[in-house]
Amino acid sequence: MKSVAELISQEGFLKSIFDSIPCGVVIMDKDRGVRAVNNAIEKTFGVSRADAVRQRGGEVLQCIHASEAPGGCGFSSSCRNCRIRSIALDAISGKRIERQLAEFRNNAGGSLRQLRLLLSAAPFNHNNEHLAIVIMEDITELSILRKRLKTEQSFSGIIGADPVMKGLFELIRDISDVNVPVLIEGESGTGKELFASAIHNEGTRADKPFVPVNCAALPEGIIESELFGHVRGAFTGAIKDKKGRFELAHGGTLFLDEVGDLPRQVQARLLRVLQDGRFEQVGGERLLTADVRIISATNKDLKKEVDRGIFREDLYYRLKVMPIYIPPLRKRRGDIPLLAGHFLKKAVDEDLCSEGISGPAMSLLMDYGWPGNVRELQSAVRFAVIKSRGEMIRPEDLPVEIRNRRETPVPGPAKKLDMERVNAALRESGGNRSRASKALGVGRATLYRFLVDFPDVS
Repeated sequence: MKSVAELISQEGFLKSIFDSIPCGVVIMDKDRGVRAVNNAIEKTFGVSRADAVRQRGGEVLQCIHASEAPGGCGFSSSCRNCRIRSIALDAISGKRIERQLAEFRNNAGGSLRQLRLLLSAAPFNHNNEHLAIVIMEDITELSILRKRLKTEQSFSGIIGADPVMKGLFELIRDISDVNVPVLIEGESGTGKELFASAIHNEGTRADKPFVPVNCAALPEGIIESELFGHVRGAFTGAIKDKKGRFELAHGGTLFLDEVGDLPRQVQARLLRVLQDGRFEQVGGERLLTADVRIISATNKDLKKEVDRGIFREDLYYRLKVMPIYIPPLRKRRGDIPLLAGHFLKKAVDEDLCSEGISGPAMSLLMDYGWPGNVRELQSAVRFAVIKSRGEMIRPEDLPVEIRNRRETPVPGPAKKLDMERVNAALRESGGNRSRASKALGVGRATLYRFLVDFPDVS
């Protein structure tokens, strides 16, 4: 019987299909030896088929670890963590793998490159031998392009140009493909679900379900059923089997909002799922498993809840593998004009009319404390758009609690602003308007009004 390489090299239909696949295709054996490659592998990695079938995968792909180790591919300490190797072995054992991310560095043509691949694999039997077909989609350039397309003032639907927000955007990129629990902390209204959704959408699970659960909104008697499902007859009203949120989120992400409100007995069950990935439906006896990434969020100080005995300490540390803190809006006031403009545009897109936000109205928005954070700002802008009846939004169009907020006077004699002094203060503060206003001896709102009236100030 012919070998895999001989079978594929035959002229005809099979060879045409194999070579027309735009992604790289490698057939590998249990020793990670390459049995065949297609045209895309030859062109991408500069290796001929004849040479490829005599090498291991790392040599064909010119992985830097294959050249570092004296024994070649598989003999470096880094090879134990190789995603290509583990996916190929999983396929040989009979599993099918779809679009899992792998990153590695290679040295093709003497040029060091960081490659980002999406790997799919399937088992393949030939001559009574278990093999793996591994498909490699090179998304390196696509990933770079996606980063370039991100504006400096938004990321995955989140608006913000504050340095803290930009740092959070980078953190999302770093953790989106790492399957560890994430705990998002922050006050109500800061957009925790938006951040959870961004982590999901930026990762390889983006095409799988994102299932949110508001733990505070579910009655204590049914929360276990909602999370884990139930079997028929488990309790009064359980007239049929029902899947829980864990099963519905299989392959994707389960977002546990207000996780600090979970009852103690549910915390214990959640801990077990995080430990071994298994759970039982309410009233059921069969152990179920679900491949789910857990992202949780809370507006409470969970550490204090642990100290008070309300929240389990072991669960707290299981959930907080990767913590994210979202600052309140009052801590990033420079984002208020961006967010207000964004919400104004959304209102206009919904067929409401507006000529914009006046300088004095924006000054009030800038000076308000925003206890309800971004959610309150969105409501305030929508209120003002409706009240202004399509005209320019003025202070009297804002909600009363914002109108009653007055700027705190800056001690010392008032100083008249001019372009030269303002430019100098902005340069010395690195563009930070809060520090510039202090240096000028005026309030932030005063400086903001000046910048609105004189937009050419750099």
